[in-house]
Amino acid sequence: MSVPREKIMDALAKVRDTAPERGFEQSVDLTVNLRDLDMRQPDNRVNLRVQLPNGVGGQKVLVFASGDLALRARRAGADGVIEPAELNELASDRKAAKRRLKEFDIFIAEAPLMPTVGRVAGPILGPKGKMPTPVPPQASIDTILERERRVVILRSRERPFIKCIVGKEMMSNEDIAGNVEAVLSRLANALKRGKNNIGSVYLKLTMGPSVKLV
Repeated sequence: MSVPREKIMDALAKVRDTAPERGFEQSVDLTVNLRDLDMRQPDNRVNLRVQLPNGVGGQKVLVFASGDLALRARRAGADGVIEPAELNELASDRKAAKRRLKEFDIFIAEAPLMPTVGRVAGPILGPKGKMPTPVPPQASIDTILERERRVVILRSRERPFIKCIVGKEMMSNEDIAGNVEAVLSRLANALKRGKNNIGSVYLKLTMGPSVKLV
């Protein structure tokens, strides 16, 4: 779906003008209402990973890894690393696992650990569409972390809309607009009837009113 850059920029200016100031940095959220899709049918539901060209900042990444990959993940600046010993401990304490995983937005797992990760974290992350991305033990974790921090997940479940973050208050409108374009393009390409399945699009700051884009 193509929306003129000027229109997105105007909407973002209104988003900033109408939102009250807060004592924290708010996120810029995008909501897309879908139409003419029976969401009771699983193949009509949206479950996409979109890599934003300008990132959003603050995306916290957790890596499930062992040995050398765990060491390299820490050196590369992963926000958290869970090694096999801790993973086994979490397997016997569901509440502790939920608390531990709640801190993070994106998950990566060393491929050989995926069976255990799936058993322990799957019931928690699966319903949220946040299952870890598997990577080989010899993977270039620096590159993967940089890529994954730019990822947002679009998920509709049973209701005909998706919502995701497309920026932070401190980012320029130009960078946020680029992210909005990436999300709408990827979403339209994934829908059965493309842009015709998109009913309306709104932008807002965390604590501000919604501004209609489309």
